[in-house]
Amino acid sequence: MSNSDARQGTTPSVAELTSALKKVMNPDQLAFADNLDIVSDQTLTQVRVEGGNIIVDLKLTYPAKGIQGALRSAIVEALGVVDGSREVEVNFTTQIGAQSPRGTTKAPNGIKNIIAVASGKGGVGKSTTAVNLALALVAEGAQVGLLDADIYGPSQPMMTGTEGKPETLDGKLMEPKRNHGLQINSIGYMVGEDQAMVWRGPMASSALEQLITQTRWENLDYLIVDMPPGTGDIQLTLAQKVALSGAVIVTTPQDIALIDARKGVRMFEKVSIPILGIVENMAVHICSSCGHAEHIFGEDGGKRMAEQHEVEFLGSLPLDINIRMQADTGRPTVVAEPESAATQMYRSIARKVTRKIALAGQSEGPKFPTISISKST
Repeated sequence: MSNSDARQGTTPSVAELTSALKKVMNPDQLAFADNLDIVSDQTLTQVRVEGGNIIVDLKLTYPAKGIQGALRSAIVEALGVVDGSREVEVNFTTQIGAQSPRGTTKAPNGIKNIIAVASGKGGVGKSTTAVNLALALVAEGAQVGLLDADIYGPSQPMMTGTEGKPETLDGKLMEPKRNHGLQINSIGYMVGEDQAMVWRGPMASSALEQLITQTRWENLDYLIVDMPPGTGDIQLTLAQKVALSGAVIVTTPQDIALIDARKGVRMFEKVSIPILGIVENMAVHICSSCGHAEHIFGEDGGKRMAEQHEVEFLGSLPLDINIRMQADTGRPTVVAEPESAATQMYRSIARKVTRKIALAGQSEGPKFPTISISKST
């Protein structure tokens, strides 16, 4: 007799159902932050039998549309062992809270969480990673802003396909540009494409503060900040005066890039900003003619660095001409090729980053209110 036949006509208890759901793991597991099932990490809010069906209510504390299908399938499979004769209905609610680990400053009005995307040196694809990370969060269901803080070399106007001087409705705050579901601001809107920004550190730092605090950001779950390369005045200004939820470090596998990336990690550690993880860009080149894979800049350097510093390795992205071309034409990969392998990696990175922020908030208790942003069945 099968297990479902043995249980036919009986109603499973909440304890039995909950025990079965303890075998379901969140697909976005983090090496250094969690190893939790959906019961232990408080994703499960309620399970019950109602009208002959098993009803499962889940609350995700980070934007994660991309895993809802996998979670639903895993839950149906797990509960089928308890009672295979009943239909399983899974309801998702997403609630994103504000998290400021330092606890000494507050994010500007209209912003819950601020994430810096940084690199130790230029030329590693930091800006491309930043814009695709922002777009991946939009695809996962969040309200997202993108701030181009690279004062000396702003590239987000081109990458997001936006232009023109900032407008103001009240003479005080700048209105962000909008495209691809993003709210965007950049020093690049205020200067000509060929104009050199010959500013000393304090002037550049002041400009960054104004971009953050004098933009009318509207109900952002996350503001992604595309940082200038290096560890200078602008990086310190952001770390010390803005309520950062954490930083993502972008590097290539190349030894010289890793040396500079380590400096970036140490800088954020010194000012008590959590490192959310490391992204290894340009990890492998696939020949468009023959398909040969070649690690031009070395292999697994970013992964080894993450292990050495005990921070999350968020993922690897290829050296792909399409990623470069798409960003140059104002339609980055996540928008241009939403089903591509690269887009799925960007979305995975986005979920891991925001899950880590959410878990940090849960570990310190409910310090901030949460607001429901989506629900689907």
